[in-house]
Amino acid sequence: MTLRFPICPMKATIGTLPGDDDRWAFEIKWDGYRTIAFVSDGRVRLQSSSGIDVTDRYPELAHLPSAVNAVSAIVDGELVALDQHGRPSFELLQRHSTQVAFYAFDVLAIDGTDTTAMIYEQRRALLTNLIEPGTNWMVPSHRVGGGVELLEATAAQHLEGVMAKRLGSTYAVGKRSPNWRKVKNRQRVQVVIGGFTAGSGARATTFGALLVGVVDLDGTLRFAGGIGTGFDQRLLDQLTTQLTALESPVCPFDPEPPSAVARTARWVTPTLQATIEIAEFTNDGQVRHGSFVALL
Repeated sequence: MTLRFPICPMKATIGTLPGDDDRWAFEIKWDGYRTIAFVSDGRVRLQSSSGIDVTDRYPELAHLPSAVNAVSAIVDGELVALDQHGRPSFELLQRHSTQVAFYAFDVLAIDGTDTTAMIYEQRRALLTNLIEPGTNWMVPSHRVGGGVELLEATAAQHLEGVMAKRLGSTYAVGKRSPNWRKVKNRQRVQVVIGGFTAGSGARATTFGALLVGVVDLDGTLRFAGGIGTGFDQRLLDQLTTQLTALESPVCPFDPEPPSAVARTARWVTPTLQATIEIAEFTNDGQVRHGSFVALL
């Protein structure tokens, strides 16, 4: 196989920790932008997961080739921005308000030799020797076995989760493979339902998303975002009946949600509470990757 820009990276499935723990390697899952670095003749070209050239956005990575022990290489990794606690912050990454770091986790080619057909252990050994650590790049560690312990450690540090990668597996360019498994930490929180949005398509007769909030110390209901997943048809019908009976012309959130939300929202008296699963609350108090669990 001849690898050229752009490359469609290998993708993981979402799942739980594998039972045959000793047949898998485990890495920390970094919350960032999937990026492929093409190094050649002292220059680097950065490609997003969708195939876009993003080199000019990250001048802090211009000197990455000086840390690569090869004339050319193609490296898969994640662009990460760290907050003041040393934890990945997707918000900081989106704003690019601080310098990013490239966390390399796989190698696809070295000096023109395609390495995707090599097994995971071989590619990992090559990668470790390929890149010297620097201020804006590194090869994070991995471990064979011990997935439960690593997942628990990431949860304690408020990290996103772990990646489980099957030993003996090759790099499947452009494919979503069960040999890579994404295992996420999720937290359950309680919220108050203050409204909903109109549904469309299969949800035209129910709703699109619940508009939820959290109660501040002063008793006000602060808007925390929309929850549009986690519902089956029975639950959609049940909630629609309950929400319709609670409709109110008054917005229960203080301050009112952004106009893009408020313009089409239908408010309800905030008497219903729910448990949701989220990845995190953003710095401005919005739920990220939220999913409905149950009414309280």
